[in-house]
Amino acid sequence: MYKTTIYVIALVILLFAGCKPTTSPGSKDDFAKGADISWLPQMEASGYTFYNENGEAEDCFQILKDHGINAIRLRTFVDPSDNPFSGHCSKDETVAMALRAQEWGMKVMLNFHYSDSWADPGKQRKPKAWVGHDFPTLLTDLYDYTYDVMSALKDAGVTPEWVQVGNEIPGGMIYPEGSTDNWPQLAQLINKGYEAIKAVSPQSIVILHVDQGNNNERFRWWFDAAEANGAKYDMIGLSYYPYWLEGRPDYTENIDDLAANLNDMASRYNKDVMVVEVGGIDTMVQNTYDMLVTVQQKVREVPNERGKGVFYWEPEGARSWSRYPLSAWGDDGKPTKALKAFLVKD
Repeated sequence: MYKTTIYVIALVILLFAGCKPTTSPGSKDDFAKGADISWLPQMEASGYTFYNENGEAEDCFQILKDHGINAIRLRTFVDPSDNPFSGHCSKDETVAMALRAQEWGMKVMLNFHYSDSWADPGKQRKPKAWVGHDFPTLLTDLYDYTYDVMSALKDAGVTPEWVQVGNEIPGGMIYPEGSTDNWPQLAQLINKGYEAIKAVSPQSIVILHVDQGNNNERFRWWFDAAEANGAKYDMIGLSYYPYWLEGRPDYTENIDDLAANLNDMASRYNKDVMVVEVGGIDTMVQNTYDMLVTVQQKVREVPNERGKGVFYWEPEGARSWSRYPLSAWGDDGKPTKALKAFLVKD
């Protein structure tokens, strides 16, 4: 009762001062409902047209915002090619996209791949410019590159809310030196990224990201090793793709495992958690919608409000353009019902 009275008094004071509070005590208005849309510049450059549900051509950002998206994730490559499917995402393109997201009132997550192209569990190739460098030089390469991109964002007036050091790194990054076969070196590389990020943007939240978010054994092994080797980070990021698991099971078969792992990660390591990548089959619209609603629910249910958000990976990346089967966009250029899952209230 006492806390409620104090809040009401504060509310009255703010209203008379011409201000309006955006959250209330204990609210989850800052829950991230995000999308990685790093393909967007290439799609627009190729002439792809996005349509809203009324069939009207509209900026993709507007459509996403109208579907509840409040945060954008952007991957960045060191020296990318101009290949529309595996290239782009240069520093300049990343900064331009981050600015655009900010202009739409969205928070930004930056995802360092530390490669010239895709980095994921199957490949973590070091940038060509770093090939042949000894390990001390690689540490400098990583720090300088991270610092440079972060500085470019800062100069443009963008402060990323979150920054990933590496993308899906269960086996490490920047092979072979940063493999989990050599955890002391991997931890040093991670820490150079952390230090460069914090040197430019102390308030940005640094994420370490592992795939198979339903696999608790995988996560315990990885983050136990990270802790033992002194890796620095602020948040644990998880991918969750039933489609990419062995046998392609339905999400209902492992969603409880995801929930249990989220809870375990938060309590075991005393860290906030976030599903930084999720996706479902574009042609199974209702199933993907149901999965997204449930994933958000499970993240929100992590005790002590340590579950911070959910990001769909390339929802706008329609199969007709990308050949990717897990978007939330139809062949008609419109978002599918699946994207409406982000409009569901907690």
